[in-house]
Amino acid sequence: MILDTNAFSAIADGDLDIKPIVQRAPVLALPVVVIGEYRFGIAQSARQSANQRWLTESLPKYLILDVTEETSAHYAELRLELKRIGKPIPANDLWIAALCRQHSLPLLSRDRHFDNVPGLHRIGW
Repeated sequence: MILDTNAFSAIADGDLDIKPIVQRAPVLALPVVVIGEYRFGIAQSARQSANQRWLTESLPKYLILDVTEETSAHYAELRLELKRIGKPIPANDLWIAALCRQHSLPLLSRDRHFDNVPGLHRIGW
């Protein structure tokens, strides 16, 4: 299962509703895009040191997914599909969706716009 930024943040915040979903996942993957968004949040946080420490300690628990040339092909295909149906999504979310498609993994996210992405299975909580 791939984690969106809101799922990763929920884990960091100790959200009890997400815990059983995460525990059942055979693999937890984290796109570099999500790590970048999370680091941006840390930079604006009043708890920068604690949040950075948590991130550093947590990253080894995840399969980190890099954006590759193959990912770029999925990105372009998805962007065109969503444009054609008039349902664009934010650019970072397109990269996350492309990684989901590339790795054939579901996405844990609260963002319902992922439901418009053909072939993507979003798990909400």
